[in-house]
Amino acid sequence: MALLVRYITLPQWSRTAQTLGYRMQSTAPRLVNEDRGGFGQDEEFRVLNLRQVKNQRAARRKAIRPDVPPPRSQQMATDQDWGAVWPGPRSFHPASVPLPLRQGYATKKNQMAPGKFANAELIKIPNFLHLTPPVIKRQCEALKQFCTPWPKGLESEEKMRRHFPLTCITADYCHALPTIRNPLSRIVTVQLQLGALQLDRHAKDKLLRLVGERYDAESDVLTIVTDRCPLKKQNYDYAIYLITALYHESNVVEPWEATKSEADMEYYDFERNCSKKNAEATLNWGRKEGDADWAPCPSEFADAVARLFNDGENAYNLDKYKEQSLALLGLQAPAAVAAQ
Repeated sequence: MALLVRYITLPQWSRTAQTLGYRMQSTAPRLVNEDRGGFGQDEEFRVLNLRQVKNQRAARRKAIRPDVPPPRSQQMATDQDWGAVWPGPRSFHPASVPLPLRQGYATKKNQMAPGKFANAELIKIPNFLHLTPPVIKRQCEALKQFCTPWPKGLESEEKMRRHFPLTCITADYCHALPTIRNPLSRIVTVQLQLGALQLDRHAKDKLLRLVGERYDAESDVLTIVTDRCPLKKQNYDYAIYLITALYHESNVVEPWEATKSEADMEYYDFERNCSKKNAEATLNWGRKEGDADWAPCPSEFADAVARLFNDGENAYNLDKYKEQSLALLGLQAPAAVAAQ
């Protein structure tokens, strides 16, 4: 016990208790500090007070909150430069837009939609507040220096189709996937006005038989869709190659095609049919072939007969054939006779 007193004296114990927050009061007699060679001073044990005293509570510091300035929209002038306020695409910011916008679902009946402040619905949707007419006009004026004059002779859609008969259609996609390359973006559609190829009758018939259902007779448009290659540029080159191959192959005349008879023809050819001889014989009754007054068969009658056999019988083809037959014989239609 003497050793403990020597190394743990009352002043040290009181300081340790004070650090832990205890208050102790001691009635022990004085102890001699043998190491220092003198007598120690009286130390009191501090009393442990478990009751909280109101006076011992530390006063809370009041948070200093700065004054919040009013929204920017309330300080904007009516003639301000909106392009400087909203120069580019960004999320909706209620304090910068001087418009009473509302969006969302009203929880109560006959209640207005939530306002623009603390409205997540307005932040979700994309906005085009940066594309106002004055800003668009300013951007167009800035881009004019990089543009060239519009070519002469392309003032209308008809002239553009005549000079540029080929149209290429592609699609780009924006999506959230690990890769930015969408599989559908590789598809290329090439449309071509068939009349721009300037094919003869043999070449056109051969090309139409090669392309099949890819040709629209009403609009005279040939459509080629390619999606075999992985890249868009590769599919475009493949489509141009197909059109080039079809054009050259259609103009090729095989040696055996010259020996084809009327029964071997895939379509009705009026020039090689006996209908031409019968029509010319009727038109030149009493004349011989080779005479100076020999009249050839009119092209309108030839087209009407060929359309009737190739396209099939319908009301239009039958009426056209009847009209040209009466004109060939020099007769008038019954309606014209009744009108006289």
